[in-house]
Amino acid sequence: MMAYRVYILKCADETLYTGITTDIMRRVEEHNSSDKGAKYTKLRRPVELVYSEESENRSSASKREYAIKKLSRLEKLELINV
Repeated sequence: MMAYRVYILKCADETLYTGITTDIMRRVEEHNSSDKGAKYTKLRRPVELVYSEESENRSSASKREYAIKKLSRLEKLELINV
């Protein structure tokens, strides 16, 4: 069974992007150099992985992604620096 990861990227313009994946390195590469990256990150390359955490399944990963997206920028930075 594949492990899902929730991740946060820091974009070139210092904004933060949150997503989920089963292959973190592939996904970061896609965000940096492929058309498969998110529209948001395509305009803000290069991106850097600054945080990730494992989730039990896709459902819990999606819920965690949603929770992180609702955090303020300061709260996200605190999470990254834990």
